[in-house]
Formats: sequence, structure tokens, C-alpha cells
Amino acid sequence: MSPHAQPVALVTGTSSGMGLHAAVELARRGHLVVATMRDPSRATALTDAAAEAGVELDVRALDVTDHDAARACVEGVLADHGRIDVLVNNAGRGAVATAEQLSLDEVRDQLEVNYLGPVALTKLVLPGMREAGSGTVLTVTSVGGAVGQPFADAYCGAKFAVEGFMQSLAVVMLAHGVHVSVIEPAAVASDFVGNVARPAGVTDADPYAAQLDAYLARSAGAFADAQSARDAGAAIADAATATDYRFRWQTSEGATAFVGMSLADTDGSQVLGATRGWIA
Repeated sequence: MSPHAQPVALVTGTSSGMGLHAAVELARRGHLVVATMRDPSRATALTDAAAEAGVELDVRALDVTDHDAARACVEGVLADHGRIDVLVNNAGRGAVATAEQLSLDEVRDQLEVNYLGPVALTKLVLPGMREAGSGTVLTVTSVGGAVGQPFADAYCGAKFAVEGFMQSLAVVMLAHGVHVSVIEPAAVASDFVGNVARPAGVTDADPYAAQLDAYLARSAGAFADAQSARDAGAAIADAATATDYRFRWQTSEGATAFVGMSLADTDGSQVLGATRGWIA
């Protein structure tokens, strides 16, 4: 990339929350931002935030689970803007259910959105970045990508998977000048909670009902005291534009402490000890 060229960033999942704020912040820092979302008719909050910040965005439709659409999107961005310097894989969706309550279709849905979608987009941008000898791929995972949590079996499974993929890829791409990283938010005040797919038909007779109720009550408290989406979006922009490379980032001190507990937990006892109380 010419030192005077405007860098191009492609950000997914920008209709709300930290994806919205990350896209606006990257534009504010001088990037030409292609902001994607499944339904561009929901772009009002994004365009209002961009106008408030005095920046413009290139808003495009993209469902990350549609791999043909992803290819067409990347090809369109390359045709219109010449390159992609930064990819922020932000689009994601949660699910609350434990193994017996999950259908395999629900597990596959989590893999499609949280694992295969980012993997497919990453594969699409790598050739151009490798040829340029520079670029950044930043995947927004979660503290749930390092810490398995109750009633997040499918979600954490997919987030663990994408972190493993990206960590394996990272060392290879460093030799080609491309930085591959993940960033792990903890609870963030956003529409994420409202978009979580909850298990249908759970009644008081369900053997997990009391544990689920305790977990949902604890989660409601955590999200009520959550990091703001604006702060998390700024942390994403920081990681996406950092000159010092690291594989793993977090969006808050609390997220760093929580992830650190798991990464140092060689026998698994710290995580189970910490999360057991969530469902008591």
C-alpha cells in the first residue's frame, strides 16, 4: 500500500453495537470503511452515528453465512476500491442452551455464523493481503472463545473453533506481513442479548430449568453492568490499527482478567470453580 493511500477496511455486523462503533471509529481514523450487515434497511443507526462523527461509510449487504454472497462482496470491494487492508470479522450470534436442549441444526447455525463465516471471509481477503505484503485480519470472538461457560455449549464451541483456526493461521501469515488476531469482549451493552436464541419449550419440568434460570438471572446482571458498545468498538479499532502485533486482544480489563484465568488453568479447575456458582 502506498504510504499516502487511504486504507480500506471491511467490517461485518455493523447494524448495531460494537460493530457499528468500530466501523465509525475506523472511518474517523482515516479508513475508507465498507460496513456490511445482513439487512441494509437497518442501517439508520449506523448512518446517524457516521453523520454525527462527520464521516461517510460504504454500506453494503452481507450475510456472512452466504459464502457466494461473501465472495461477491469481497470482489465488489476490490473492484471499487482496489484492495482490502483490514478485515474485521465482527458479525456473530449467541445461543443459550445446554447439550440436550440443542438440536444439531442449532449447533450448525452457531458454526456457520461464528466460525465458518469468518473463516470464509478471511480466505477471500488473504490472497490480496499476501501479495501486498501487508494487511490485518481481526476476528471479534468473545471471552467465550477462551472460557467455556454454562448454557453456551454451541456458542463457546464455535468461538473456541475460530480462535484455534486464527491462532494456527497467524504464525504462517506473519511471514507474509499479514497480522491475524482475535479480540475478546466480555459483556457489552448491545442488541446481542436480544438476538440470542433461547431454547424453546423449556418448562419447570425440564431437568436443567433451575440451572438455566440461575444462569439467565446472572447474565442479565452482567449485561446490565456491561462495557458500553462505544468503548468496545473503540477497542476493536485500536486493535485493528495497532502497529505492535499481538495475536490476542481484549476490550476491557475485566475481559483480560477473565480470559487470563482460563489460559493459565492447566487442569481446568479454575474455570469450573468460577462458573459453577453461575448456575447454583
